[in-house]
Amino acid sequence: MYPNNRNRRLRQSPAIRALVSENHLTVNDLMFPLFVTEGTQVKEPITAMPGCYRLSLDILKEELKVISDLGIKSVLLFVKVDDALKDNEGIEALNPDGLMQRAVKVIKVNVPEIVVMTDVALDPYSSFGHDGIVEKGKILNDPTVEVLSQMALSHALAGADFVAPSDMMDGRIMRIRTALEQEGFFNTGIMSYSAKYASAFYGPFRTALDSAPGFGDKKTYQMDPANRLKAITETYRDIEEGADIIMVKPGLAYLDIVREIRDKVEVPIAAYQVSGEYAMLKAAAEREWLDHDAVMMEQLLAFKRAGANIIATYHAKEAAQLLIKKF
Repeated sequence: MYPNNRNRRLRQSPAIRALVSENHLTVNDLMFPLFVTEGTQVKEPITAMPGCYRLSLDILKEELKVISDLGIKSVLLFVKVDDALKDNEGIEALNPDGLMQRAVKVIKVNVPEIVVMTDVALDPYSSFGHDGIVEKGKILNDPTVEVLSQMALSHALAGADFVAPSDMMDGRIMRIRTALEQEGFFNTGIMSYSAKYASAFYGPFRTALDSAPGFGDKKTYQMDPANRLKAITETYRDIEEGADIIMVKPGLAYLDIVREIRDKVEVPIAAYQVSGEYAMLKAAAEREWLDHDAVMMEQLLAFKRAGANIIATYHAKEAAQLLIKKF
């Protein structure tokens, strides 16, 4: 009771505030998503995501040195597939010499200590832009799961540390875990997009990979933004099926989901600050409506406060630079 208790006593100086701070953001919390494309000497700007690029494998090597020097421990890989290689079954996704598989090998040869996580989904490879095989306008679940399991296995064979199924097909975690175990990849982890919502925040990302759905939307497999309890149910199922890390996507607009899941499970939680969330801050900062760095760091700290162990963010390099200066 006031005046015996004065809240401001613990806010008097930076040193006192640091001593009693409940949450701390470090470089170790950050995962950097990377976009990879074919070609040589390609560093193609992504217009809707200032500061982000599609990189050819030779330029990827240079980027890896920057990432490693900043102390970033993990990358999340996405590939832009040539239209000529796209079909309805995702055949190119299984190519042992495909772009994703080669990218994994490049990273593991050049910076073996970085944790490589690979996107497992059909939309970059799909002529329909969907995360599953299409038949008569519907997304087929079980045939898609079979392809995804083989896709994940091909990533493990290439050297991926974790596979990250982002497709939201039912039963895919168990099928992927089984495939990995049967082939002896006991230590290959699964980071499951357990609570991936059918969000309007994905626009810039889909432009970056040319992976927007060619018809309809993704609401028959991604989660309804209105639902909270369903996220818990699907998270439990993925953990039971063998997920080692679970992902909430988007992140910033779904911090309540991060907190809800944190209160229910003990596995590590990743939150994805998605392309639309990133682009909004970049646009506002460009117009000098917001202090870019201050808002960026506040948002990232919010993920930690909500309970995330890992933050996948396109701000990773910028945040790491600020954190290095701070300490």
